[in-house]
Amino acid sequence: MRKRVLILGGTTEASALARALTQRSDLDVVLSLAGRTETPVRPPIPHRIGGFGGVDGLIDYLKSQSISGVIDATHPFAAQMTQHAAQACAILQIPRLVFTRPAWDCVEGDQWQRVDHVDAAVKALGEESKRVFLTVGRLSLSAFRQAEQHFYLVRSIDKPDESEMPCNTTLILVRGPFTIDEETRLMHKERIDILVTKNSGGQQTDAKLQAARALQIPVLMIERPPLPESRVTYDLQNALAFVGTHGRVP
Repeated sequence: MRKRVLILGGTTEASALARALTQRSDLDVVLSLAGRTETPVRPPIPHRIGGFGGVDGLIDYLKSQSISGVIDATHPFAAQMTQHAAQACAILQIPRLVFTRPAWDCVEGDQWQRVDHVDAAVKALGEESKRVFLTVGRLSLSAFRQAEQHFYLVRSIDKPDESEMPCNTTLILVRGPFTIDEETRLMHKERIDILVTKNSGGQQTDAKLQAARALQIPVLMIERPPLPESRVTYDLQNALAFVGTHGRVP
């Protein structure tokens, strides 16, 4: 009987899992990408791109593809997809594993202010004009149009819709990761007063935090949305073991 695992991807964790599975012809997997990046890096395993159409659409897909296990390796802020996966798997009684990275935590020398959501970050910037390094993802930019007294340095892989960006913005289109030296030079050159970012965790994007610490630049840290009740791992081997249990070529 066919046993197939669906990996909900779009993160470095999903990419690492895909690479580890390239030599496992005995395992049946499919990786799903949301398609929010215009030029995604194509994974080396069977994959699909695009949404499912809500919980009902995901349930239909899980049934039609004989999915026997789901690994949620989406971004920590992809709250809607995680909620949909939790609901669909609960309804169909399909095992689900969240494979993610630990959140960042402040260390000595950091100047963090933690906020619960993007709108709270906008408010926390205050009324006095600041030069803001804004690394919250292009889908969250529009909230900062409420505070256009600030200058924003925005970095993105894909060009955001101009109607979504604050007026006083300099846009950098580039794909990371970035080194500490690169981040330090950028923040110094742009005379950044404050860094606003989401607590995505991981080593791919933490250089900006180290640069802010070195330059004594304060950080507005937007905390992660809460997960639904989930089995969670940070370990690649645990994710591979889950695939080995729930995905087998007949």
